[in-house]
Amino acid sequence: MQIHAKQWLTGFLSALLACTGGAVLIVSSAAQAGFTNKELVSWIFTVYVFGGLFNIALSLYYKIPFGGAHSITAVAFLSTSVVYFSMAELAGAAIMAGVIIAVFGLSGLVDKLLAFLPKPLLDAMLAGLIFNHIVKIVPALKDIPFIGLMALAGFLLFPKWIKKCPPILGVIVMGMLALSVGYDFPEAETIPFALPHAIWPVFSWHGFISLALPLALLVLSNDLFVALAALRKNGYEPSAVKVITLTGVATSLTGWFGGHAVNVGGMMSMLCSSEEAGPKGKRYYSAIVSGALVMLFGLFAWKVIAFMKILPLAFIVIVTGFSLVGIFIQSIQSAFSEQLFRYSTVAAFVIAVSNVTFLGISAPVWSLIVGMVMMKWFGEGKPSAA
Repeated sequence: MQIHAKQWLTGFLSALLACTGGAVLIVSSAAQAGFTNKELVSWIFTVYVFGGLFNIALSLYYKIPFGGAHSITAVAFLSTSVVYFSMAELAGAAIMAGVIIAVFGLSGLVDKLLAFLPKPLLDAMLAGLIFNHIVKIVPALKDIPFIGLMALAGFLLFPKWIKKCPPILGVIVMGMLALSVGYDFPEAETIPFALPHAIWPVFSWHGFISLALPLALLVLSNDLFVALAALRKNGYEPSAVKVITLTGVATSLTGWFGGHAVNVGGMMSMLCSSEEAGPKGKRYYSAIVSGALVMLFGLFAWKVIAFMKILPLAFIVIVTGFSLVGIFIQSIQSAFSEQLFRYSTVAAFVIAVSNVTFLGISAPVWSLIVGMVMMKWFGEGKPSAA
């Protein structure tokens, strides 16, 4: 198997999407929830090593460029919701989410579900969650002005200098350069190497409604559907039933070790299957490169965590916010460009932004419930008689 420069480059950029903002979100989510370093190592190791292996296996078997690791949109959701749950409850929710995904894949219920729960509402909910992270960039820039402005310069300039360069790479490179000049790094905490350990899951209706259902819906709508559409757009014909079902099984297995999801990624598959990855018959090599780099990142989870913990909190906030800008733009455009949904998407967005938990149910779930009620009340989602 000879891998050419185009496959190396697209594979590297694909892996970069997963290993930057996604990892930062996991670390910050675990810190807010009070998880131990051992639990955090298991979480990162699981989703990256198993996620990379899963996509490599799919790519080799089907000769289709499946790029992915875990769902970054799902982590964005967890960053505001997991604080109310233990690691055991998160494991139980991930297992249930995987079962939901697998059942949808086998039964064909996905189309019926999306007809009942329109994608604009899901996108409005997701945009509201992500908005909470992006708006924090402004006070973070105030806290570390020199480092923040350098990171902002990287975000603006790198895509201009380097074709197809993700803006987040510029944020990290320029931000780290500024940190090396103007920041005194504290002594790094010693975190020992640890393999993922089995976690006895806790299943509950609360976890099912507040975590499992939103996780399953986000993985399906923002990762799997995007990936399948991108692959078909670029001339591939993957089996939706098999991909969705296998993703559900893999996610359930990952839940036993503390991971939230393992799946084919939308943007990563789009990049690996594009013309920039070379001849169509060899583009799956880029997905193999991506998966191998993602696995390597997960193998050094304990080092990644130790390094992230010595970075200033404001810089973590900046990286997190900028890493989600692309997803936010896509979500907000999808949510509010559809003329058939007006009040319902606004209601879903506002409630998701509020991040208020009521009756033990998290804001993302309430945003979908209220959005559906508003949609039915105003008769949205279908053309008027006129």
